[in-house]
Amino acid sequence: MSENTKSAKLSIDGKEFDLPILSPTAGPDVVDIRKLYAQAGVFTYDPGFTSTASCDSTITFIDGDKGELLHRGYPIDQLAGQSHYLEVCYLLLYGELPTPAELEDFECRVTNHTMLHEQMMNFFRGFRRDAHPMAVMTGVVGAMSAFYHDSTDISDPWQREVASIRLIAKMPTIAAMAYKYTIGQPFVYPRNDLDYASNFLRMCFAVPAEDYEVNPILSRAMDRIFTLHADHEQNASTSTVRLASSSGANPFACIAAGIACLWGPAHGGANQACLEMLNEIGTPDRIPEFIARAKDKNDPFRLMGFGHRVYKNIDPRAKVLKQSADEVLDLLGVEDNPILQVAKELEAAALADPYFAEKKLFPNVDFYSGIILEAMGFPTSMFTPIFALSRTVGWISQWKEMIADPQNKIGRPRQLYLGSTARNYEDIENR
Repeated sequence: MSENTKSAKLSIDGKEFDLPILSPTAGPDVVDIRKLYAQAGVFTYDPGFTSTASCDSTITFIDGDKGELLHRGYPIDQLAGQSHYLEVCYLLLYGELPTPAELEDFECRVTNHTMLHEQMMNFFRGFRRDAHPMAVMTGVVGAMSAFYHDSTDISDPWQREVASIRLIAKMPTIAAMAYKYTIGQPFVYPRNDLDYASNFLRMCFAVPAEDYEVNPILSRAMDRIFTLHADHEQNASTSTVRLASSSGANPFACIAAGIACLWGPAHGGANQACLEMLNEIGTPDRIPEFIARAKDKNDPFRLMGFGHRVYKNIDPRAKVLKQSADEVLDLLGVEDNPILQVAKELEAAALADPYFAEKKLFPNVDFYSGIILEAMGFPTSMFTPIFALSRTVGWISQWKEMIADPQNKIGRPRQLYLGSTARNYEDIENR
């Protein structure tokens, strides 16, 4: 980041104030307003902080107009197509792609931390069987600070490193156990001879009565879902993690806060909403009706899983995941699943319709991840926990970056107060 010779001029009541303009390595210039209140006595007003840079970062860059997503400078389609999740985790955490020896060491450390403290099983059994898996994950991840005291001191770089590895390693185990608990099946422990995605699938779908062999096509698709959701810049849950972290909270509390934020349907529930829409459509013959409704500006119905708030062009993650979706549906078939039949025909109909091309309403990552997870046999209640599992490394990377930032200070947004001005208290008998 550099400071330009140019500056923005703000005129208030005849007085002019110069505001420095900062230039990033990519993206638009930024007006630095840190001294605005001290100099001019005013705040800025930006609901949702959609025009405010709350930090500087070197992790992820998004250009929504171009449909570009970069992790440490690497395009997401290259990472998802040629790399794998744990290598991308290393890249996000440490800033560079690993050497073979570094990757082997990192994968070994993650693999050997996948077990949970046995007493944590009591936490799962304390929930009702019909508890949402996200409720379980929020509680269990927050409780990790009660079991792993040796990695809660954020001032110690080694403890931060241990906490990072533990969270990445244990999140699949926690998510799988949350799933098993809600369906009444026994927990399946992780195995060190399986890769990250295969281990997760086995913990979700294996039962003690018989062996479970993970299909490599399903494992690869799962790994891509993890990779494509690993980080996405300063979104709501990431900002929540950073805000919690700014108070000095321990890493497990910060990640639990991120999970709670992700649970919101406007953030992490998009692929679940997509499947619910496919269920509403019901059968392929009703697709024209719903496409017509989507085009009608007076109809509140919207096609979920098409278009994206950030990407004004094609979602770069969707291009990669479409390949996996096709592979998974070819492997498992769609003949006996009407929802998947609707998904395939809706995709084809929307892509062939000039209206959706003109509006740039292309299938996004949520559309393809939803139908992959449905085909694998996951209930919609598990879609957001899988998102949380995937995003953990992004949250941790942002958390570590923030702690190491010398400019770090506790978050304290301002407000535009519209309430009553000062007034005197009246005794109750006089009211």
